[in-house]
Amino acid sequence: MNKTFLLIKHDFLTMVKRKGFIVMTLIVPVIALLGLLAARIIPTIVNSSTPTAQNIGYVDYVGNFTNNESQGTLTLVKYDTETKAKAALLNKDILEYLVIPSDYISSGLIQRYGLKNEIEMSGIGQTTIRDFLLANLLQGNSPEVIARAKAPMNIVSTTLTSTGDVAEQQGGISAMILAYLFAILLMMSIFSSSGYLLQGLGEEKENRVMEILLSSVSSGQLLIGKVIGLGAAGLLQIVIWLVSAGFILKLAMDNFSAYIGILNITPEFLILGIIYFILGYLLVAVLMAGAGAIAPTAREGQQMSVLFTLPVVAPIYFMALIMEHPENIVVKILTFIPITSPITVMMRLGLSGIPVWELAVSILVMILSIIGCFILARKLFRTFLLMYGKRPDLKEVFRSFKNA
Repeated sequence: MNKTFLLIKHDFLTMVKRKGFIVMTLIVPVIALLGLLAARIIPTIVNSSTPTAQNIGYVDYVGNFTNNESQGTLTLVKYDTETKAKAALLNKDILEYLVIPSDYISSGLIQRYGLKNEIEMSGIGQTTIRDFLLANLLQGNSPEVIARAKAPMNIVSTTLTSTGDVAEQQGGISAMILAYLFAILLMMSIFSSSGYLLQGLGEEKENRVMEILLSSVSSGQLLIGKVIGLGAAGLLQIVIWLVSAGFILKLAMDNFSAYIGILNITPEFLILGIIYFILGYLLVAVLMAGAGAIAPTAREGQQMSVLFTLPVVAPIYFMALIMEHPENIVVKILTFIPITSPITVMMRLGLSGIPVWELAVSILVMILSIIGCFILARKLFRTFLLMYGKRPDLKEVFRSFKNA
């Protein structure tokens, strides 16, 4: 037991002292802070560089569009003929001009003319023209009615439980953002820790350090020490990210609460996130340890790791399905598959509640899978860890499971 603890301590300290680990741990909060800073500065720069007033010409063949020509920083200037509007455009008096045909009421078509080769009008321009058209189409109504016609809906959704009570998890864009970011951080930390495990095994095999280690400890102790030591370092990384995320989310709420709503990390979400990180890391780490035992070099081990990393990120490709139909059978299957479960569950938790029995089954399946993979990885350690220069084929691997 003392040897196992020494291995855990050694691998943990070695991991946290790596430059790559330190950089990865610090760069995520730094990038998030820079993103928030850019989100605040860029609109200011854009607004300062935008002219205070711009003119858009229009020719009205319907005869009813004469009111509300001033729309914020854009002003619509009426011209009697297209010839005059074109002359004003060529003289740079206006940015562009529109022609409202006589059959506009029935067709809704508007012809736009400009000097720039654009795919479509800018969002601000479209909003300005739409508001101008609505104000004239609804003239005679009160300003309140016109304002409501411009923004007819502001839906607030409330999720109820099966008993009719208001559910604790209300979903929404803020919950989706939180779940997605947490899933990405979880995935990054799992890959970082397990990747270092695989790399370390390959380097120790190539440098023949493995022979010295196995002369002092058993293959099982070595496997446990490396998996737990590097897992503890990964958990430390997650904790640092979460602490910094609390500060960053507070800044985001102060500046963008009108857009993203209230971001709230509930204790249940945090606890389940840590549980699934530990289980997800242990599963991937044990699988990569087995690959590291089989691979003769660190490079070949990295190539084999793709077999495990691709399934882990598979739920990201089903994000649209998880967002729109979290109770779909495919989503449930991804919840129960051990290697896809951590990311799937994290995304589902932010969007909708997950039945307790599904969480229990998912966690139980992951624990059983970790135990089974640990037994197989230990057999691979015992048989192939000292094999150099040659990667065993599948027949040799299966034969080792029977004989080990």
